[in-house]
Amino acid sequence: MRKKKSSHKKVTFIVGSVIVGLVVLMAVFPRIFTKYNPIDVDVMASLSPPSLKHLFGTDNYGRDIFSRVVYGARIDLMMGVLGTVVPFFIGGIAGMLAAYYSGWFDRILIGLIDIMMAFPFTILVIVIISILGNGIINVYIALWLVGWMSYAKLVRGEVLVLKNSDYIQAARVAGFSDGRILLRHLLPNVVSAAVVYAVSDIVLCMLTGASMSFLGLGVQPPTAEWGAIMNEGKSYISYAWWITVLPGLIMAVTGVGFSLLGDGLTDYLRRKGR
Repeated sequence: MRKKKSSHKKVTFIVGSVIVGLVVLMAVFPRIFTKYNPIDVDVMASLSPPSLKHLFGTDNYGRDIFSRVVYGARIDLMMGVLGTVVPFFIGGIAGMLAAYYSGWFDRILIGLIDIMMAFPFTILVIVIISILGNGIINVYIALWLVGWMSYAKLVRGEVLVLKNSDYIQAARVAGFSDGRILLRHLLPNVVSAAVVYAVSDIVLCMLTGASMSFLGLGVQPPTAEWGAIMNEGKSYISYAWWITVLPGLIMAVTGVGFSLLGDGLTDYLRRKGR
């Protein structure tokens, strides 16, 4: 039974890796997948349904939807990765220091996190973008300002459990500096949980970034981005469904890929920890 479960997890990891790998390949080498320029206009081919010539059909300007999805993968993936990596480091460092030293910094940090996390993630992002203005740079800033709190809380909890453990006490008795204890002894033991969370957080950042573009707050036309493509196609949903549905389907499959990858990574780290 255990072998069958392990085999299932392995398949999950492989499938997730393949999906994510294809998305990364699209983002880095888009010309492998399409010959069309994502912003080239062809009025004569406007609103053409999916076909061998245009796999995902065309939009109201005659632009090839598949090429826009392929080129848009770069922006969406960047929003997912950059929207996760920066909060990962900021929140991880803040949470580790707060838990290790405790005191006033820990109390202020937890108070701030509790207040901010009382509001939905997406609502906070929308509020920040509304203050800063539309544009992809402000989407990044909003994701960073909101995203670090989850990592701070996660890492803080892990450090609180480990900082009084026997091997940390032994390190203190041996005269090791706080820096060495934090980097050499605590960090390797708390980073695994944060990494697993980060994989799933990439999906959240991608969806949030695409949602901002769909609402007209993020990437602006004519730039190809999944949420922006769906936004442009919503007026034609009744007779040109492919403009909105097919990019949404690619986004959903990408989210499933990252979820499967995170699930497989969790199982691998759990077995490694044993």
